[in-house]
Amino acid sequence: MVVVAAMLCYNPMRRATILLNARTPRLTSVFASHRSMSTNPMRDEHLSIGYPQPVLVRQDSTAPHLLSDAPRTSVLMELTDRVGVLHDVLRYFWKHDVNVSRIESRPVQDGPMGKKSFDFFVDFHGQRGDDNIEELLLSLKPITDKLLILDEKEVHWFPRHISELDLIADRTLDAGTDLESDHPGFNDKAYRERRARLTQAAKMHRWDKAIARIDYTPEEIATWGAVWDRMESLWDCYACKEYMHSLQLMKTHCGYQRDNIPQQQDISEFLKDRTNFQMRPVAGLLSSRDFLNGLAFRVFFSTQYIRHHSKPLYTPEPDICHELLGHAPMFADHDFADFSQEIGLASLGASDEDVQKLAHCYWHSVEFGLCREDGKNKAYGAGLLSSFGELEYACGHNQDQKPEIKPWDPEVAAHQDFPITSYQPVYFLADSLQDAKQRMRKFCEDLPRPFFALHNAQTDTVHIDRPVRRTKGAPDSVI
Repeated sequence: MVVVAAMLCYNPMRRATILLNARTPRLTSVFASHRSMSTNPMRDEHLSIGYPQPVLVRQDSTAPHLLSDAPRTSVLMELTDRVGVLHDVLRYFWKHDVNVSRIESRPVQDGPMGKKSFDFFVDFHGQRGDDNIEELLLSLKPITDKLLILDEKEVHWFPRHISELDLIADRTLDAGTDLESDHPGFNDKAYRERRARLTQAAKMHRWDKAIARIDYTPEEIATWGAVWDRMESLWDCYACKEYMHSLQLMKTHCGYQRDNIPQQQDISEFLKDRTNFQMRPVAGLLSSRDFLNGLAFRVFFSTQYIRHHSKPLYTPEPDICHELLGHAPMFADHDFADFSQEIGLASLGASDEDVQKLAHCYWHSVEFGLCREDGKNKAYGAGLLSSFGELEYACGHNQDQKPEIKPWDPEVAAHQDFPITSYQPVYFLADSLQDAKQRMRKFCEDLPRPFFALHNAQTDTVHIDRPVRRTKGAPDSVI
């Protein structure tokens, strides 16, 4: 049995949330809806509830970890502001040996005679029917102005720990060997066999293992070199400064050269040191939900096969030229990495409709986004940075072919349809990567999400602010 000293820090402009770790005697995180960490908890002079006095909450070191789907109960309590009111309430959790996992506060309208009241959302271990839970609820009723028991939400399955990405990595919409008849390598037996071996290597990968190194053939390296040679001068003209800076670093640290295909393990180690992002091999295309869920953990699912050598400047699908030349350098930029994770966190447990909106935003930014730099339009989207024709089309000065360019607005981008086999008719232009991130964050916060999620980088877990049941679309292995 351990004792945790918890403080409720209140900012009148935001709701405050406390998450308690069920295994370690410490406060694991405090976050507001915009995910800023509270480093200077100041007492509001008009708010006695927010006074930073310790509140003792009993916790059992053998209790199930918060990330499990063990039973939890959520209640809404309305309390009239007075000195020590929160302490008086929480002592009953101690008395009845109930572990508190989250406390969230928000103000309500002033009551009669100007009295202030606050709503407290509290999550704790246990469920209705447990003797100690029933006794706790009976004790709370007389000392609260209002006490409501909140039902668990049923949501789409989502990973809670990075290890659970293993459960979705193989849920590909197509495998690396499932080539369409118009694919340049469709009739090439050797090429298909090579793809099959790379696909199998991706399927064997597990979250806690190093990415297997691949001995690329001279033919594959020549294909990579042809793409590099065609793109290099265009990057100098049209790529954003963040991309160019990262590319130079990756030449030094990851072996990025025209005559060498870098290894994903080397790239992953470099990215983890820079922005805590990492690569993960995948056998083929994933659904939007599964792919975006990976971004919540700062994990990018990447193919390992390369386009067919007969058409080195064309690919009908993402390959390592697209992944490593288009995406990977951008993940070395902090703003872009945070931007990508914002989309991923918002996708966790989201409705199908909202996942589609987020996928549209991803397409118009991470894949085909533009930003303003020194009075010019520059590319930060991977679909542009790995395609010589579309990069010139989107950023060049051809007066005969000028695409429509709209200001970056996720609300608009979320409803903007797009083609996948031709150049984009519409591109979205952000003032900067910082601007793109801030606008995306605001859009994600305004979505009607079933919960707010916070990624703990130290444990590679996702904390959520209320109990849910992950039942819809669960992987076969957890059904």
